[in-house]
Amino acid sequence: MTKTRPDPARLDPTAPVGPQLARLIRWSIVSNALEPGMRLSESEIGLRYGVSRQPVREVFIKLAEEGLVEVRPQRGTFVRKINIANVLDSRFVREAIEADIVKACARAPAPGLVEELRSQLEAQKRARGDDPAVFVTLDDLFHRTLAEGAGRPSAWGVIDGVKSQLDRVRQLTTARMPVDHLVTQHTAVVEAIDARDPNAAEGAIRHHLQMILSDLPAIREACPQFFEPQDNNPDLSQNRPLRPDPEATQGRKP
Repeated sequence: MTKTRPDPARLDPTAPVGPQLARLIRWSIVSNALEPGMRLSESEIGLRYGVSRQPVREVFIKLAEEGLVEVRPQRGTFVRKINIANVLDSRFVREAIEADIVKACARAPAPGLVEELRSQLEAQKRARGDDPAVFVTLDDLFHRTLAEGAGRPSAWGVIDGVKSQLDRVRQLTTARMPVDHLVTQHTAVVEAIDARDPNAAEGAIRHHLQMILSDLPAIREACPQFFEPQDNNPDLSQNRPLRPDPEATQGRKP
C-alpha cells in the first residue's frame, strides 16, 4: 500500500513553504510524535526543514490559534495538552456541517458518488489489520468525498480546519480503533444516500460523529498525560449522544 503521509523531513520546493510546514508540524502534534509539554525550537525546526525562522514563527502563531501549541513569552513555544472543551466544540461544528452535507447528497447525489463511496468502503474493509494511519487517511477521504459530492468542497476545508483536536483524540485510540464498527457506520450513510433518504443520512452521520462522546471518558482515563486537568474541562457526563441509532430513522420521509 502507498504511503499515507509525506516524508516529514522534506518540503516541496515548488509549493509555498508556510502551508506545507504547518501541515507537517500539525501532523507531528496530532499523531503524538510531539507530545504535550514538549518545547518547540524555531531554529531546530528551521534547520530540519531547511527554512528560516520566520515561516516557523508564523506557523507557531497559526497552531496557537488552533489550540495545538502555547507561545509563552520569554520561555518558548510548547505543545499544548488536549482541551476537552475544544474537542467538544470541534465535534459540534463538524456534526452541524456534515449533517447538511449528507442531506444534500441524499437529495441529489452527484453522478458516480454512490459508486465511489462503495469503492471506498471496500478499501476501508481491506485496511483492517494495516497500520491504523491507513484507515485514518481513508476515513478523511470518505468524509471529503461526501463534501465534494454535495457540491460543497470548501466545506471540507472548514471541517479540516477545526478537527485537529478531534484528530489528536482519535490518534490515542488507533491501537484499538473499532474499524469494523466505523465501516458499518459509513455503510449506513452510503445506503441512506443511495436510497435518497435525507433524514436517514442525517441520522447516520450524527450517530457516527457522536460516538466520540461515549469514548472520551475512557480515553482520558487511559491517557491522562495528554489532557488538561479535569477541573479545566467540562463534565463529560453532560455530553452523551442525543441522537438515536440511524436504524430508528428508517422509514421517515424527507
